[in-house]
Amino acid sequence: MHSLKVSVRARRSLHKLGSSPHQRSLSAQSHYASLDDVQDQVARLKRLYESWEDNPNVGFVSMKGSGKAFCSGGDVVTLYHLLTEGNIEECKTFFDTLYKFVYVQGTCLKPHLAILDGVTMASGAGISLPGMFRLATDKTVFSHPEVQIGFHPDAGASFHLSRLPGYLGEYLALTGDKLNGVEMVACRLATHYSLNARLALIEERLDRLTTDDPSVIETSLSQYGDLVYPDRRSIIHKIDVIDKCFSHDTVEEIICALEIEAADSYGEWCAMTLKKLREASPLSLKVTLRSIREGRFQTLDQCLTREFRISLHGISGEVSKTFGVRARLVDKDFAPKWDPPSLEEVTKEMVDFCVSPLISEPELKLPTASREPSV
Repeated sequence: MHSLKVSVRARRSLHKLGSSPHQRSLSAQSHYASLDDVQDQVARLKRLYESWEDNPNVGFVSMKGSGKAFCSGGDVVTLYHLLTEGNIEECKTFFDTLYKFVYVQGTCLKPHLAILDGVTMASGAGISLPGMFRLATDKTVFSHPEVQIGFHPDAGASFHLSRLPGYLGEYLALTGDKLNGVEMVACRLATHYSLNARLALIEERLDRLTTDDPSVIETSLSQYGDLVYPDRRSIIHKIDVIDKCFSHDTVEEIICALEIEAADSYGEWCAMTLKKLREASPLSLKVTLRSIREGRFQTLDQCLTREFRISLHGISGEVSKTFGVRARLVDKDFAPKWDPPSLEEVTKEMVDFCVSPLISEPELKLPTASREPSV
C-alpha cells in the first residue's frame, strides 16, 4: 500500500460538538522502512474504524491516497525481502492484519467514501472497494496484477471481482488488465465519477457536510459528478467475447478459446490477452481462477478466509518457491522462472492444497458473530 489520508466527518455541527474538530485526519507515512510500519498503520486504521463506528458524533469517513496512489508495490517488495531472509512470521502477521481491516471496512455501519484519484492496485484496491461510495476520476488506474508476480488477487478481491458483470472478474484477475475511472463506474466497481479538476470542489463540499445520512452524501457526489461513457475501444465493449472465452472451467480451456477467437478475428486484443496469460505464473493462474469461482458463492468473510489460506500456503514454499516480485519489481529483468513452469505441470492436488484449510497455522479469525456481513 501507499500513503493514505483518512478523514472523519462530524455528524453534528461544530457548535453542538463544543471543542471537537469538525474534521479529523490521519495521514500515514508515504514510505516504509519495514513491514512493521505497514502493519502498524493498518492496525491503527482498524482500531480507529471500530471506534468511529461506535461514536455518535462521527458522521462518515473518507479515505484518499496521499499522493498518486492507493498502492505503490512497496509492501510486496518488502514481503519478498522478508521471505528471502526466511522471516515468514512477519509476513503472516501482515496478511492477518490487512484482511481483518478489510473485513471491518466491509462491515462498517458508517458511510464510507474512498476517493480513487490515481493508481489503485492490489492491496490498495482491497482497502478502497469495501466503501459504500467509491469516487473514480480521470486519473484512476485500477488493476489486480498479482498473477504476474506469482501471487493471487487478495484483500477481498475474490469477493469484489466475482460480482462483476459476466466473467469480467475472471478476465481482470487472470490478465491483470487495467481499468480507468469511467470503466470502473461502468462495471460498478466505482459508484461515482468526476474529473480530477473538479475534485477540489467535491472535497470542499464534503468538508462542509455534518451528516451520517448516505442520501445526503450521494446527492453531494452526484451534484459535482460528471456523466461519461466508456471509449469505443474500452474492454467494457468486449464483454461478449470475454464471457465467451473466460466462462470456461479451466485456464487451458480459456487459452484454447482465446486462440480460436484470435484465429477467427485476427484481433489485437486476443493476442495481447494470450501474451499476458502466457507471461503469468501457471500456478497463480489456476489458483486465482479457483478463488474467483468460489468467491461467486461466498460472503466477504469466507472470501477473506480462503485468501488467507492461499497467501499462507503460498509463502510457505510447499508447492512453489517462486515469487515473481524479483523479476518485476526488484531486479526488473522481467524473466521470472516459474515453478511449476507450465500449466500442464500444475496439478489439481497443488491447487486443492493452496485453498485447503490451514493445519499447522491458526486460521483467520474474523468477528463474524458481532458484525453482520454487508452482502
